[in-house]
Amino acid sequence: MTLNIAHRGFSGRYPENTMLAFEKALEAGADGIELDVQLTGDGQLVILHDERLDRTTDGSGFVKDFTYEELIKLDACGEFKGKFEKQRLPLLREYFEWVKDTGLITNIELKNGLYYYSGMEKMVCGMAEEYGLEDRIIISSFNPASIVLCKQFAPHIKMGFLCERPIGNAEAFIRDCGVDYMHSEVHYTPDSLILSCKASGIGANLWTVNEEDQMDRLLALDINGIITNYPDVLAEKKAQL
Repeated sequence: MTLNIAHRGFSGRYPENTMLAFEKALEAGADGIELDVQLTGDGQLVILHDERLDRTTDGSGFVKDFTYEELIKLDACGEFKGKFEKQRLPLLREYFEWVKDTGLITNIELKNGLYYYSGMEKMVCGMAEEYGLEDRIIISSFNPASIVLCKQFAPHIKMGFLCERPIGNAEAFIRDCGVDYMHSEVHYTPDSLILSCKASGIGANLWTVNEEDQMDRLLALDINGIITNYPDVLAEKKAQL
């Protein structure tokens, strides 16, 4: 059965990558949460998508230039500012403390593209093991070297390569690197590539799937996971199968 993975939590209706969005995703019937991790200036694993603070908080500047004590003073409501009470940027450890008592899968995207956060791979893998979540974690990144490094640290944790555009012989590249999943953009991923990956033993987790016709298409293909801003809509569709 295809996993219903809430993109940055229930980000279609709540401030993305906040504990509120994660809690609401669980209530909406999500099977998993997709979130993004970066390193603060004092070496803490913080959950935030952009390298800059400007879009999703009332702060400005790069995450890497602030300590976590400075970051928790910000309001992370982003586009929902004024609609909800102040939300702060959560640490990955805080999220793990919450998610360990649920049955949720967690897809952690390492934001190692614009800036390479040295040591982040080992920190994330180590924390997943500390909480005993290895079998409920998928680590993904647009930086393939980062994922290969993670696989060396924790070969038992599932990994995925993120890709925004079609890649020739994607399934062969993923398989040869010992990676488990292809995480690709839905509009650039034809049925033939999904089926080819399945035949090679590679799962497909597609993003960001908000249109109902795309949900229907991917459910019919029985892919591994659909990453969506609207886990409530996908949960209803899954219930009708």
